[in-house]
Amino acid sequence: MKQYPVSSVAILAICVATLTACVTREESMVKQGYPRGYVEGFSDGCHSGKKAGGSMFDQFKKDVRRFDRDARYAQGWSDGFRQCETEEEAAERQSRMAIERQRMLDERKRYEDDEQRRMERDVLRGIDTRGLENLGK
Repeated sequence: MKQYPVSSVAILAICVATLTACVTREESMVKQGYPRGYVEGFSDGCHSGKKAGGSMFDQFKKDVRRFDRDARYAQGWSDGFRQCETEEEAAERQSRMAIERQRMLDERKRYEDDEQRRMERDVLRGIDTRGLENLGK
């Protein structure tokens, strides 16, 4: 079975959770009684906020005319932008931390392996190993 680095699994899990959250969030907001204009503004603002927060999968989205004329859309857009930008930045930070943690674990493993080899060489130093050459034949 192929093993994937922890950082790859963490990044994939964050991406899947982020992609599924938008649909669920909109449906949930409608069920909670938020006005349609607010929900649509929130959705557009959320995509824009994620883009601003570093998402490679979202695009800036804003109906400028509607933003200027529809207070609910404008409020939803602003709220969605701030909330999703913050969430995206947190997800990016978590990804960077997971990658850094994996890098540190890899570095520690390399150090321990190097230390083990050094100790083995030190133990064998001064021991005549010429007679061991025929063991592998």
